[in-house]
Amino acid sequence: MKRLVILSCIILTLAGLSAAAEDCGCPDDAIAYEHMFCEKCSTCDKVIIKNLENIICKGNAFKIVFDCKFWSECAKAGDKVNFSVPEAIYTREGTLLIPACSKVVATVIRIEKQRIPNKNARVYLNFECLILPDGTAITMNAKPCTKDSSLKEGPWHTAGKLLSWTLGLGIVGAGAGTGFAFIPNPAKLGVGYAIGIPVGTSVGLITGLITPGLKYHAKAGEAVMIILCDDLCIKKQCE
Repeated sequence: MKRLVILSCIILTLAGLSAAAEDCGCPDDAIAYEHMFCEKCSTCDKVIIKNLENIICKGNAFKIVFDCKFWSECAKAGDKVNFSVPEAIYTREGTLLIPACSKVVATVIRIEKQRIPNKNARVYLNFECLILPDGTAITMNAKPCTKDSSLKEGPWHTAGKLLSWTLGLGIVGAGAGTGFAFIPNPAKLGVGYAIGIPVGTSVGLITGLITPGLKYHAKAGEAVMIILCDDLCIKKQCE
């Protein structure tokens, strides 16, 4: 009886070890941990190196570029937008992760039109598919690496809009001041300038602030930084 119990225990133990070996996926276990080059917005730089695939961990960020021009006023929720990976992405240790010329496909999930006062349009995208040069399609989950996860015109474009309004109406004010100064007395030209220019620039600045903001326009080749919301598993690539 004791021999039977011992034999049963040995069989159960061997069966458990066999099942554990199958569950652990030994042929593709992690063999190294490497690191991405950190971007300003990234929250992680870890990469798991396996025998058959590499895993870029959630929180890593990398750059892609628009394939074609994009205008927010011409797009709607559900539209597909194509991007490219302009340069091969390697770990700091030298492992190839994503080959150059890979494609990224995104879906427009929401567009907020420009609003008054001076609120720029915002475009929300979900980056959902990575297509390698060999045609392999890999599911991914990423978003723009911005404070509110949207794409919009930057502060320089907004400042340029305000400047154009300010200068434009400043010139109009200067012209009006000059005209009014000439009517009674040409000697009062300086007074006309002194009055017209400040009034024109002030009106221009106020007008720029209370008008609708900018639409979002991107040209082909314009770069976008994206951040991974989930781990991205990519099969090993030949260099």
